[in-house]
Amino acid sequence: MRWVWVLVLLSLGLLYFSPKAVSSPLQKADWIVVLGAAQYNGEPSVIFRNRLEAALRLYRQGYAPRIAVTGGRRPGDRYSEGEVGCRYLQTKGVPRSALYCEQQSRRTVENLSNVAPIIGQSSVILVTDEPHLPRALILAEQLGIKASGFAVRGHFKESYWQRESLLAVLARLGVR
Repeated sequence: MRWVWVLVLLSLGLLYFSPKAVSSPLQKADWIVVLGAAQYNGEPSVIFRNRLEAALRLYRQGYAPRIAVTGGRRPGDRYSEGEVGCRYLQTKGVPRSALYCEQQSRRTVENLSNVAPIIGQSSVILVTDEPHLPRALILAEQLGIKASGFAVRGHFKESYWQRESLLAVLARLGVR
């Protein structure tokens, strides 16, 4: 019987955390925070590049004057995601003085907790993939970060949507 309740709660959670639940008009903020994604030998992956390009568009449109790029390195990597992302944005014309490069985090909660002391009580726009955004916003809220979100759309596997929906439910329940 206990498993029935777990399945009911998870099903409700999956409905509650659909992408529509986080759609809201974008407002200006103090920071744009790009959540890390893979980099390969100093080059952003397609997913990471899409996030960086979205942040660049928001920056150029005046939504925020500063960008924080998050992400550490995997074992054996020469570069961190934060370093690669900042370098990419600099080549696109974003001045170094407008960038903060977080380079230690390996998970979403670490991305956010590591930039929290830098952004303080500032407002932020989180930039990440559409399936990932609901969970990222929940974690930001739990960390006291005043965040709105920008969902980078794409063709994501159903398994990614399902995984993120389940992790969003668990995050709402306080499981990180």
